[in-house]
Amino acid sequence: MTLSAKPTIIDLLELHSWTVFDVDEHGHVLAGSDASGSTQLVEIAPDGVRTQLTALPSACSGRYLPGRRTVVVQHDTDGDERAQLSLLNLEPDRPAPAGLDDLEPLVRDLAYIHSLVDVRPGRVVYSTNRRNGVDFDVVVRDLSNGSEQVVFDDGGYVAAVDVDGDAVAVTLLSLQPASTQVRLVRDGTFTDVTAADDHSMHTSVRFLPGTGSLVMSSNHGRDFRSVVRVDSSGTWTTLLESDEHDISVLPSPDGSRLLMFRHIDGGTELAIHRADGELETEIALPRFGVAAAMWSPDSALLAVGLNTPTSPGDVLLVDASNGEIRMLVDGTEQMTPQMRVALVEPDSVRIPTRDGELIPCFVYRPSDPAAELAGSVVVNIHGGPEAHAQRTFTAVSQAMVAAGHIVLVPNVRGSTGYGKRWYSLDDVYLRLESVLDLVDIRAWVPEAGGDPERVALYGGSYGGYMVLAGLSMHPGLWAAGAELVGMSSLVTFLENTSAYRRAVREREYGSLEHDHDFLVKASPLTYLAAIDTPLFVIHGANDPRVPLSESEQIKAALDAKGVPCELRVYDDEGHGLAKRANRLDAYPAALAFLAKHLAR
Repeated sequence: MTLSAKPTIIDLLELHSWTVFDVDEHGHVLAGSDASGSTQLVEIAPDGVRTQLTALPSACSGRYLPGRRTVVVQHDTDGDERAQLSLLNLEPDRPAPAGLDDLEPLVRDLAYIHSLVDVRPGRVVYSTNRRNGVDFDVVVRDLSNGSEQVVFDDGGYVAAVDVDGDAVAVTLLSLQPASTQVRLVRDGTFTDVTAADDHSMHTSVRFLPGTGSLVMSSNHGRDFRSVVRVDSSGTWTTLLESDEHDISVLPSPDGSRLLMFRHIDGGTELAIHRADGELETEIALPRFGVAAAMWSPDSALLAVGLNTPTSPGDVLLVDASNGEIRMLVDGTEQMTPQMRVALVEPDSVRIPTRDGELIPCFVYRPSDPAAELAGSVVVNIHGGPEAHAQRTFTAVSQAMVAAGHIVLVPNVRGSTGYGKRWYSLDDVYLRLESVLDLVDIRAWVPEAGGDPERVALYGGSYGGYMVLAGLSMHPGLWAAGAELVGMSSLVTFLENTSAYRRAVREREYGSLEHDHDFLVKASPLTYLAAIDTPLFVIHGANDPRVPLSESEQIKAALDAKGVPCELRVYDDEGHGLAKRANRLDAYPAALAFLAKHLAR
């Protein structure tokens, strides 16, 4: 990049992202870095020395085994999401990163999923759908003899697990929209901590060691999630709450402290509290973005991964006694001074709607009003829908704004992060209200200095569905569309998605049995005759969530109509693009496509 040049999508995609997976009692951090082309395990020593541990064909993640210099590695095949588990011994030092043949198989059956959910000394806890391909059981594997104990097999989609001795807390996705259920298993007896029909989200469910109590984040009976303690008698005590934002929690392994996460308008603030909820130490993060953290087994250290709009990942080591921070990885270290200056922090706005609501939205504004693409607008819609756009580094958005586009990143109704009322406004028969939000956003474009005749829609997964829905249900408003792994028909999507996902997707969109007519009404393919907007489509051939057929059928339909449509399929990818080589092929082409159709 020359001294005066703006960063291109190629420059931005070449940046390495960082993720934190674990930390041991000596301060070694197990991290993920995609410097090699996909996310691989890297160990960062307390002095900052980095050692790449794996060189697998696809992205992976992992956890340390407490008390051993061993890592449990979770990996799949080309994005198929059928997770397998292996062991990687870190002693003695390896001359090179471990390939698949260098790992010791732990749990492998390529036909099923085995997701690592917890680690304990000498034990690995995982969830698997190998019993019937649909329901997930929870299994504890004893590493000393290889024996396994199934500790939960009562059906459902397991989202999280925590183990305390012989007690197991299981968080399940319930059949209520955007809701979970917490169940406790002790001595083979099941106890429902929360009701199966409770329309509430319960997350971060953990035991407080030695107390028989659970601590969790819950919006039961309220709009935003608060942190609560549930004792062995079933009594709930609120430890920290807010009427303005969600709060989640991560207790220390010894139960003496609680790491609190305040989720504020797409970013995170961290603080350490005592077990009774009283504030102990604020953690002064160097930038405002999204933070994830792990405690060391001795409760003395925290490893924090911080992702912000201008950094693709900082790795921090925090002294839990005083909140002092040591930066092990500065995500901006790989950038030129010109790139650091060029990257944009978004403004946060609220866009009014036809019915008096306000859509939270991040606005990325280009610095050069005379740029060739000045005045053009790209609306970048997040996936989910039970998710939200956050203040994280996004190479595509930064490249768009560097090219001259105004980039709007909305949290349309149905997005999480802004309270239960807001994320419930698109459930089932309200689905098309979220699509109408796109029309309200376009009407607001002049307020951002944009040209309403030069607006494109961009998004992935559910965001891809929103692109197709906007183009088909509200034609004539858009100059172009680009989407990644989106659903073109809610009917065929539900018919063909993986069996273990169907029930939890139907809770949000409606069921094939009871809501078929509405699913047809809410499907972009139903309005095929109205689509006249050029479209760019990206899909992974191994996608277990949104089958490739969803993109193939919209491509075939638009080809038959003579509407320009380019489809790029990647044979070694799943639900999204995990490999840099494929991103370097797909995203520059998508941005060139948008630039062509958004030019003055």
